[in-house]
Amino acid sequence: MINKYGIKQLSIFLENRKGRLLEVTKALKDAAINIRALALAESAEFGILRLVVNNPEKAKSVLSSAGFTLREQYVFAVEVPDEPGSFYKVVKVLSDADINIDYTYAFVGDSSKAVLIFKVPSEKLEAALTALEKSGIGLVEPMFFYD
Repeated sequence: MINKYGIKQLSIFLENRKGRLLEVTKALKDAAINIRALALAESAEFGILRLVVNNPEKAKSVLSSAGFTLREQYVFAVEVPDEPGSFYKVVKVLSDADINIDYTYAFVGDSSKAVLIFKVPSEKLEAALTALEKSGIGLVEPMFFYD
């Protein structure tokens, strides 16, 4: 069972060739799917585009139908003050709970808050969320991202 703070993220495998990112964004635009957060990691031959969108089920269907290879996994988000040390506090709570961070990305929500998205091993997701809740760090509900 996924905690109420689990957010569906899509990871799309992209060949590293001209126009591939354009194809993904066009498919999402044509389906009226809004990208709420993203990260793109690349190597010489391919990239992984990680997306949190307003309608993950529709996006998964649209992208699969368009021939993209993708995977769905759960991430979580926290909202912290946009100031030095906020990221450290979250990482420290997770480290103290013996939870490894697979990757993270962020965006500034407004002028005073930052939203940090984390992926941890799936078997540690519940423990991570519990540790963060107990520490008083503000978890972001999925409805912040979804329509």
